[in-house]
Amino acid sequence: MAARDRTAQLRKGVLELAILAVLDGEEYYSIEIIEQLGTQPALTATPGTVYPLLARLEKAEKVVTRWVEAGSGGPPRKYYSLTDEGRAALEEGAAAWDALSSAMGELLRKGGRVS
Repeated sequence: MAARDRTAQLRKGVLELAILAVLDGEEYYSIEIIEQLGTQPALTATPGTVYPLLARLEKAEKVVTRWVEAGSGGPPRKYYSLTDEGRAALEEGAAAWDALSSAMGELLRKGGRVS
């Protein structure tokens, strides 16, 4: 598997956690979420990837939405924010990420792959 494909597969596994992290303490509409993810090049995602994740998070009651009229006469925007369940999922996901990345880092250091 090419390095680019491997990175894409790893990223898919963490995008849901990344979205929850973006929404931690902030309310954003979908394009803003995509822009926030894009500030970290490894997490850059397209609307076609993010929209289904947002729909799944909403269905799982980890995020709530509200529509806000655009001040400039444009279409209304759907804003997303975390629910208590979303905050709990973020905490659990962050703990799991810490454990996984520590374990992986240790294995890679043993093999001389990272310093």
